[in-house]
Amino acid sequence: MSANKSITERIFQAIGFELLAILICTPLLAWIMDKPMLEMGAVTLVIAVLALAWNVVFNGLFDRVLKHFAIAHNAWVRVVHALLFEGGLVALGVPLIAWWLNVSLWQAFLLDIGVLLFFLPYTYVYHWAYDVVRARVLLNRVVC
Repeated sequence: MSANKSITERIFQAIGFELLAILICTPLLAWIMDKPMLEMGAVTLVIAVLALAWNVVFNGLFDRVLKHFAIAHNAWVRVVHALLFEGGLVALGVPLIAWWLNVSLWQAFLLDIGVLLFFLPYTYVYHWAYDVVRARVLLNRVVC
């Protein structure tokens, strides 16, 4: 993974990540939940926007807390960060999913956990593939 990405490229990468996830999740979740594609596409899009917004808000607050208390970034801080981030996203997303799909909070929670389990390998594979393709594109630019 390269740390030399511009903000424009990072935005492009994040949008690509969310769009591909929506294209994969919408038909899969429509099939699992026995709901119309349009309804699942809308809820998937809303959750993706919620996740992006939560990412910005949470990371900004988390960074301020670390700075205020002079806490160093180490493995345990990263574990706490991940748990709090995902916990917050579940707390925000589950009631929204339950309301939108007219299911119980428990069903919405199980759906959210299933989506989280999808996103663990998806995130790894997407970012790995992006970096491989990016390296090849940059190499071709240098060669040409």
